[in-house]
Amino acid sequence: MIKVRGICLAVVGLFIVASVCAQSTGRQVTRQQLAWYSYNNTLEFSSKWTLTTELHEWRFRKPDAQQQAHASSHLHYALTEKWNASAGFSYFLQSPRALTAAERLTIPELRPHIQIDYRQPFRAFSIGHRLRVEERFIRNTANGELADGYTASYRVRYRLGLEYQVARLRQLPLKVKLSEEVYVKPASHVSHTLFDQNRLYVGMNYAVHKHANLEAGYMKLFQQRPAQHQFLDREVLSFSVSHRIALKHKLKTEPEGEKM
Repeated sequence: MIKVRGICLAVVGLFIVASVCAQSTGRQVTRQQLAWYSYNNTLEFSSKWTLTTELHEWRFRKPDAQQQAHASSHLHYALTEKWNASAGFSYFLQSPRALTAAERLTIPELRPHIQIDYRQPFRAFSIGHRLRVEERFIRNTANGELADGYTASYRVRYRLGLEYQVARLRQLPLKVKLSEEVYVKPASHVSHTLFDQNRLYVGMNYAVHKHANLEAGYMKLFQQRPAQHQFLDREVLSFSVSHRIALKHKLKTEPEGEKM
């Protein structure tokens, strides 16, 4: 257990250092306001196996325009009560980052991933660790149009999260969520930095039913653009619905939706 905690602390330190260094050296920052809507459905086949399907819509708020839409599905296996391993696939439709873009080209992206989660439960709160490695296949473009083929790259994400139960309403929990997720990518001839982006999130989660919950939150997203001196500073309001269905047996825990 001591070794596991040491590894987790080392990973956290690496990601935080990369995040702080990137933000301190940024020069040109574009600020944007977005809204993020999502639906998460989890099918529980047994105490070990679950399948989660997600639908997400990101929109610029001023003016209203789609920024991103994607669907994903991932299969989870519970290694122990605290450890969980999963693999999945996502399909993205990316719109231009610049609201002033003359042509609003929608770019497809294919994104398989593998992931491992570790959860530390306590009396009134829990701490969660998520490590994800994803391969990105982004459709090529030329002269403002889609071109043949995809460009491949990979990215590593680490998320540290805290959940605290503040009350019980109608015998169902009301929780506060706080998380920090940092993305890093390998250095290349295009970008010499490891930092890709970081996401700081705070939200309220309420189980409206033992099988379903609602969540609303605020995210501060800071992302490096292809030009290393340019960054995106995004304020995101999020709203999600999570639904859990037990196919073979009764649910033993309250539903927990997962944010991407």
